[in-house]
Amino acid sequence: MRRTARSWCAIAALVAAPACADIYGYVDERGVSHLSNTPLDHRYYLFKKERTATVLPGSNAVITSVPAPRRTTHVNPASRRQFAPLVSSVAREYRLEPALLHAVVTVESGYNPGARSPKGAAGLMQLMPDTARRYAVRDIWDPRQNLDGGARYLRDLIGLFDGNLSLALAAYNAGEAAVIQHGNRIPPYPETRGYVPRVLQQYHFYSSVGRW
Repeated sequence: MRRTARSWCAIAALVAAPACADIYGYVDERGVSHLSNTPLDHRYYLFKKERTATVLPGSNAVITSVPAPRRTTHVNPASRRQFAPLVSSVAREYRLEPALLHAVVTVESGYNPGARSPKGAAGLMQLMPDTARRYAVRDIWDPRQNLDGGARYLRDLIGLFDGNLSLALAAYNAGEAAVIQHGNRIPPYPETRGYVPRVLQQYHFYSSVGRW
């Protein structure tokens, strides 16, 4: 079953059959989301447990109301509370949904402004040094500057890929050149293939609860 990346919410069911089921899914290289109540192959991973499930006749896909998924990324609650207003403010400044920017920060750094990856990505938005220079971020460790550069980069990627959020997130993780070189599809990198649904999961969570 295929749905767009933002269709985790309630979908009209053809036949209702209440049951307890887990929701598995992944986002393919074309930015299409796949959902199932079983891991059909190695690409599927557990999004969350669902209390009420609906299954299409002749399909393995769970398609009824999908409650907000639980967080899977470690977040320091104190840091989240500290930086949440700044994250939301920067998101609105660059016309991004606050829930989206919060989702990226959650997955990238868990709201740890001192986070650093083995590849050199740094700060709340895990900016690479080249990206920081590109967006005139003078102090990559300054939370405000880091968020500013990351938000502008994400906004530009969403525009570059005509609003396709899955591709924009893939480009944020792997670079826009990698997405373009693979025919405007999510590159076949395990890290990127896992990153995109993780951010979308958090995005859905924050959009559902409306708070951080």
